[in-house]
Amino acid sequence: MSANLTIDVRETLGSDAGPLLDYTSKTISSDRLHLPGPDFVDRIVSNTDRSQNVLNNYQRLLNSGRLGGTGYVSILPVDQGIEHSAGASFAPNPEYFDAEKIVELAIEGGCNAVASTFGVLGMCSRKYAHKIPFMVKFNHNELMTYPNQFKQIPFGSIRQCWEMGAAAVGATIYFGSDDATNQIQYVSDMFAEAHDLGMVTVLWCYIRNSAFKTGGKDYHTAADLTGQANHLGATIQADIVKQKLPDINGGYKALNSGDSSYGKFRDEVYTELAGSDAQGNGGHPIDLTRYQLINQYMGRVPLINSGGASSGAGDLKEAVTTAVVNKRAGGMGLISGRKAFQRPMKEGAALLHAIQDVYLDDSITVA
Repeated sequence: MSANLTIDVRETLGSDAGPLLDYTSKTISSDRLHLPGPDFVDRIVSNTDRSQNVLNNYQRLLNSGRLGGTGYVSILPVDQGIEHSAGASFAPNPEYFDAEKIVELAIEGGCNAVASTFGVLGMCSRKYAHKIPFMVKFNHNELMTYPNQFKQIPFGSIRQCWEMGAAAVGATIYFGSDDATNQIQYVSDMFAEAHDLGMVTVLWCYIRNSAFKTGGKDYHTAADLTGQANHLGATIQADIVKQKLPDINGGYKALNSGDSSYGKFRDEVYTELAGSDAQGNGGHPIDLTRYQLINQYMGRVPLINSGGASSGAGDLKEAVTTAVVNKRAGGMGLISGRKAFQRPMKEGAALLHAIQDVYLDDSITVA
């Protein structure tokens, strides 16, 4: 085990350790991927059309926090005050109604960056923007409209992000929704402006459509559908893509049953590229996640996976499992919020350190 780790990853995983840590991928081999590393900006980003200022901020992001210099990232995202309502999000730990506490948790937790709203980051930018990279989330889905609607709308301008000293901007697109074309267009325009001002762009490539729940299954986290969403995100020049960890496959197959017709796909997507059968059933979590990554130009646009909701006592193992799957698939890191901020700061920081331990542990390699 590498030095200075706070947990034993194999011990934390328990009976799941062997299937996760000893697995060898049977799809796209790791030597065909563009993997994270200390030289990622020099090796990959410097060959793009991004400006020198984008490269500077990208390198700052990779050099910050407990994972600084490894090429991996651990990011604290807290936009749930808008996305899930402040009361519902912060009631388990009311200190995080205070914007400054969110930034303090990211610093205490050794994160590469803190991702939050205009309000949160603007409230304490002069105190902290030079101490930890800010990632301003510029659009959100608000749940005050009745009945609730699911539309990501801008909450401010790219200029505001730049003026508060942000190193990066973040946005969400609900691919597959009835508002997706509008979101693709304005996010693309705002990403271009962010690049002009020297900021890194990060896209939450989520999918949203009630039709994606069919046959008693929810395909919003299907490898094939999320993989295509990630490819669209890379197309509009996201520098990093955030995606939920896939736990199912066969979305296109399911949506092309009976008299319905949706999208385009081939059986090889499942059998050769994702380790599933021809119907999209099965597949190891590492292979399903690698399919997401290969849709991002084989990793030239890195993949970070989300940590998911807090479930209490099982959070540590769940977070470590997600980090192991992401790292072994070839991903760049984790962006985990609720598991950290819905508990006391000391415990939240410890959970973030446990996630980072996966990326600091040299014995955990790409599958």
